[in-house]
Amino acid sequence: MLHDIGYAPPLVRTGFHPLDGARYLRGVRAADTQVVRLVANHSYALLEAEERGLRDELADEFPLLDDPLLVDALVYCDMTTTPDGCRMTSQERLSEITSRYGEDSVVGRFIRQAAPHIHASVDRVRAAAADAGVGL
Repeated sequence: MLHDIGYAPPLVRTGFHPLDGARYLRGVRAADTQVVRLVANHSYALLEAEERGLRDELADEFPLLDDPLLVDALVYCDMTTTPDGCRMTSQERLSEITSRYGEDSVVGRFIRQAAPHIHASVDRVRAAAADAGVGL
């Protein structure tokens, strides 16, 4: 629920929503450090941070988590739903994002670079769910 909080207009500082959202949450007493780091690094944000010249800031302030399945689960949730919460495939989601921002935008370039990682995360979550007897 919180992963895109950095889009909220009062929180925008850098224009990079994972970093802006994580910085805001870090200042909220009740925000768990793990949640803050998930917000900062959701959906391969480090790759987009590099496109924006913010890689070192993001990596230094909010290190990646050591729980790969948890990270994958957030990617799955983010990349298999529309902005208004409807289900879609990760391929459809990446196409939707690219059409919204444009192929040559920072986000478009990031999505092309992150696509194989995003699809791999989705596949790992589906496999883990199947192993646990849960259908997705």
